[in-house]
Amino acid sequence: MWRNLARQSSTRNFKFSTSKVSQPTNFLKKITSLETQTLLDSSYPFLGFRRTSFLSSQKSNQGQSNFTQSIYPVGVLTSRSYASAAEAIASESDLSGSEEVQELIDQFNENGVSMLDSSSMLNKQPKKKGTGMGTAKYYMLKRRQIKIETEAWEQAAKEYQDLLADMCEQKLAPNLPYVKSLFLGWFEPLRDAIAKDQATAHDKWKHMTYAPYFNNLPADMMAVITMHKLVGLLMTNAGEVRVVQAACQIGEAIENEARIQSFFKSTKKKNATDNNLEGDSEPLTNDPEKLIKEQEKLKKRVTSLIKKQKLQQVRGIVKGHVDSKPWGQDALVKVGCRLIQLLMETAYIQPPVDQLGDSPPDIRPAFVHTLKSFTKEALKGRRYGVIECDPLVRKGLEKTGRHMIIPYMPMLVPPLNWRGYNRGGHFFLPSYVMRTHGARQQRESIKMTPRSQLEPVFQALDTLGSTKWRVNKRILGVIDRMWASGGCLAGLVDQEDVPLPEKPNTDDETEIKKWKWKVKTAKKQNSEKHSQRCDIELKLSVARKMKDEEGFYYPHNLDFRGRAYPMHPYLNHLGSDLCRGVLEFEEGHPLGKAGLHWLKIHLANLYAGGVDKLSYEGRVAFTENHLDDIFDSADRPLEGRRWWLGAEDPFQCLATCINLSEALRSPSPESTISHIPVHMDGSCNGLQHYAALGRDKLGAAAVNLVGGDKPADVYSGIAARVLEIMRADADKDPATYPYASCARLLINQVDRKLVKQTVMTSVYGVTYIGARDQIKKRLKERCAIEDDSKLFGAACYAAKTTLTALGEMFEAARSIMSWLGECAKVIASENQAVRWTTPLGLPVVQPYRQLGRHLIRTSLQTLALQRETDKVMVKRQRTAFPPNFVHSLDGSHMMMTAVACKRAGLSFAGVHDSYWTHACDVDKMNRILREKFVELYEQPILEDLLASFQKQFPKLNFPPLPERGDFDLRDVLESPYFFN
Repeated sequence: MWRNLARQSSTRNFKFSTSKVSQPTNFLKKITSLETQTLLDSSYPFLGFRRTSFLSSQKSNQGQSNFTQSIYPVGVLTSRSYASAAEAIASESDLSGSEEVQELIDQFNENGVSMLDSSSMLNKQPKKKGTGMGTAKYYMLKRRQIKIETEAWEQAAKEYQDLLADMCEQKLAPNLPYVKSLFLGWFEPLRDAIAKDQATAHDKWKHMTYAPYFNNLPADMMAVITMHKLVGLLMTNAGEVRVVQAACQIGEAIENEARIQSFFKSTKKKNATDNNLEGDSEPLTNDPEKLIKEQEKLKKRVTSLIKKQKLQQVRGIVKGHVDSKPWGQDALVKVGCRLIQLLMETAYIQPPVDQLGDSPPDIRPAFVHTLKSFTKEALKGRRYGVIECDPLVRKGLEKTGRHMIIPYMPMLVPPLNWRGYNRGGHFFLPSYVMRTHGARQQRESIKMTPRSQLEPVFQALDTLGSTKWRVNKRILGVIDRMWASGGCLAGLVDQEDVPLPEKPNTDDETEIKKWKWKVKTAKKQNSEKHSQRCDIELKLSVARKMKDEEGFYYPHNLDFRGRAYPMHPYLNHLGSDLCRGVLEFEEGHPLGKAGLHWLKIHLANLYAGGVDKLSYEGRVAFTENHLDDIFDSADRPLEGRRWWLGAEDPFQCLATCINLSEALRSPSPESTISHIPVHMDGSCNGLQHYAALGRDKLGAAAVNLVGGDKPADVYSGIAARVLEIMRADADKDPATYPYASCARLLINQVDRKLVKQTVMTSVYGVTYIGARDQIKKRLKERCAIEDDSKLFGAACYAAKTTLTALGEMFEAARSIMSWLGECAKVIASENQAVRWTTPLGLPVVQPYRQLGRHLIRTSLQTLALQRETDKVMVKRQRTAFPPNFVHSLDGSHMMMTAVACKRAGLSFAGVHDSYWTHACDVDKMNRILREKFVELYEQPILEDLLASFQKQFPKLNFPPLPERGDFDLRDVLESPYFFN
């Protein structure tokens, strides 16, 4: 009986009924076999992750960091183009003050569905110079790029349909990877359940609030989106995801896809009408490039009609393309929750057949909905819903990276130049110049800023996006071998879980409590390992997909402070050592004498362990003293002595060993071609900016704004001052000075590592409590003080002493931080957000506002969405302003350097305070970055900031500017270790 039940359960998931299949609208041309390989990589598509803001119904894209980015491969056309079309029309026509025309343009903007601008940019933007490719090759790659961005969902649905058809014909399940077979098993029941809801939607409109939105896509498309979005979130959130997050992201993906389908449908009808009127029998097309040309014609037609004041015809065109308003957050979560509910009702899992034996099959839901309680004190008593996947599903997720389509893949051709808030970057994927995460004021501020003011920022982002990269295949091969062997080397996580401790055979409550604590710790470690394994799989899957491409590009955008980030979230040069080791410049340059010198220094910097604190001559000597190890690492990275594994950045070190070995073994080392990016890093860069702002001589010397024989190490300097204070305190009488005993305990523990984190975070306004916790953690790692009460007291004393030493060495920095905080407090006390303009003209608005709750009843549960209120968070506005302001300055410095390097003919990449170029060009970049730093701080930055505050709030009283020293900024030009 059990065997029959298992057989029925498994076969029902593989039924195929042609009568029930909702065929996808085949609106795009079929791609070639090569392009199919690039797009799908013999896999099912997995489209997930756009950061969703619950603060506003307005959507934003590209969240930081993290894993919650989302791809809307086809739905972009609508969300990018109509608003920009209206802007383009307005800019090209004389509106003659017509309020009706303006109203039509506003209607474009309000609906947020843009199409004409993308088409205009695609047609008008020529092949970029310096791409190293001919015109024919460029346009071939451009066509591939457009297909990659627009065809993912269609290909996904078609693949499932084809697999089901094959099974129907052969009466045999295909041999698929485990998780992919699960998707195939879930697809048909989910599709049929959605189709059933769609069939009854019209009868249930009064009872099903999501019904009006449920018939906008074929059931098979909705099924594919639901499965992959949910599993994608589970993969990157350790097997569970909050219902509100999943519902929002699934709903957004459905809305975007529905809009693009609607657009293609309306375009088709419009073309059919035009063809019939003109007697043209040419077949209709859904090819993106042809549609682009058609939309360009439409734009010209609208422009002409506006100039002729033929408003009735303009109104007809507007209504024909703005046929629906945004669904709104309520509708999105209701649609998302209903789809999640249907998936939970139709998706099941059971162990593989060979594990059944004679026992009954364990058939159970693949996903479950549970409620959890908040642990934060302020939220106690409240609960939130989560979706959890079965352990069998979760285990399979770790191997799904290779079968995925990754959102915002690196581009095969240079990105579109930035021209506005949502005009630039990718061809069709939603691209926004700033990651506002739903912050309405920041978004509006960017949109209202004249393009001429933002031109320097756009130019810098275009420069960063024009750098061409490629995959270092040798490094990728080494990583693949290590990963296949179980990882646990060079920062790769162990592929095996920590075993759970066995329950002790005792009734002793103390022992049981200890066991439970150990089990909890082991489960937490395994959860972290799972997330790390998924992360590595994602990065490697991108590297494998891109390894055979000649080169690729990373479109960049900004966070709200003006720091630049690649839009692709996984394999990029801001990532870990693994990412940086796998990536290299596509363009190679001969090393030359200077390049060979800098490559040796670069290797020493990557090895680190104190070597990077030596003079340049000392670093070169280190490299030359380890040539045997370098050659062995290059020749036998895994079979040899593995010297490179001792480096702080092992994969980058190995890549440099290979390049340096090739050069030194060449009959002409200086003519060896190098693709390695060589880094120049700032010395505690935040404090460098504070020292320049305050013209602080003592602080400037501590962070290498002044030249010296070897680099000054600010962390060692602070540690030395802390030790000096503690020695003095240790000599005091404990009876009269309580901290004397703490000083005696800590004298042998003080070193740069103990104080480093506190010094680094001082720029971010670290508090006494934060510093105490940082130092306590370091002491605990060393097991230096066994008694917990003594440990706590020692950490308190060490934190107080470290902050005192920081205040002495960086007095000007502390006074500026204090002044910035006081200004922010004055502004926030008036319930206003702090806002300023960076030296490059970028408007910045701090987004910290109190959040309100908005309850929505869905088919799954009642959801509480967070939304911005009009009340600012006074404390957060004050404490965040100093670090945010300095970050806006370091972002300005990096962008100024990027543009200048591009003009000088250098390849350039930047990671906030780390600037990269070819080894042979390091001397040129060093000169440029110093000149730009001096140029930046020769401006009256603090005076301009105060003037802007006084202009915004003329009735408020702001504290006077802090006193500044007499440090000569021009000294930076002669400082060899300013960036080193």
